[in-house]
Amino acid sequence: MKIILLEDVKSLGKKGQIIEANDGYARNYILPKKLGVEANSKNLNDLKLQKANEEKIAKEQLEAAKEFAKEMETKEVIVKMKGGEGGKVFGSVSTKEIAQAAKDQCGMTVDKKKIQLAEPIKSFGVYEVTVKLHPQVSGKLKVKVQEEN
Repeated sequence: MKIILLEDVKSLGKKGQIIEANDGYARNYILPKKLGVEANSKNLNDLKLQKANEEKIAKEQLEAAKEFAKEMETKEVIVKMKGGEGGKVFGSVSTKEIAQAAKDQCGMTVDKKKIQLAEPIKSFGVYEVTVKLHPQVSGKLKVKVQEEN
C-alpha cells in the first residue's frame, strides 16, 4: 500500500515522502496513529499544493532576509562599555548586548544566537559583525564600541 507520511517516522521516511508499506502495517499502525494517509489522487494533489505553498513561503522568507541584510548594512550600532587599562573593554561585548543595542537604536529585532563573533570584542573601536539571517543569507552589522563616561 502506498502511504504519504504526515510526520517523520524512524526507519520509514520523512514528512511528505511517499512510501510503500505492508497493508497490515499501514492499516494497524500508520493510519490509526495519523502518521500517514493513503496515497490516493486527492491526497497526492493536496501534497502537491502543500509543497508548492511551502516553496512560495520559503522564497518569500529568503527575499525578506535579503532585504533585511541590505537594510542592516546601512546601520551602525553603538555599544557603551566600561573601560579598563590601555583602551581595553572591562570584560567583553556579548551578542546579547549587540542584539539589545540594535533593537534600541535601530528598531531591528536580531536574535542573539544568530550573531556570529569571530573572536570576542575586548577593545574599543568599530567592528563588523556577521548576522546569519537565513541559511543562505548573512548580513553585516557595524558595531562601534565606545567607552562609557
